[in-house]
Amino acid sequence: MVDDIIVAVILAAILGGAIFYIVKAKKRGQKCIGCPDGCSCGKSGGCSGACGECNH
Repeated sequence: MVDDIIVAVILAAILGGAIFYIVKAKKRGQKCIGCPDGCSCGKSGGCSGACGECNH
């Protein structure tokens, strides 16, 4: 019983942290959160990753 509560709290903390990170990044105006270059990559190379918005 206690183990289930601990696991639920840990999962809620991870999910809450991810949501907080996404909201904060969107407020900064970051278009592609999953892009490792943060959409600041050069025009010639494009972003490495699956972000279609970042490819120049």
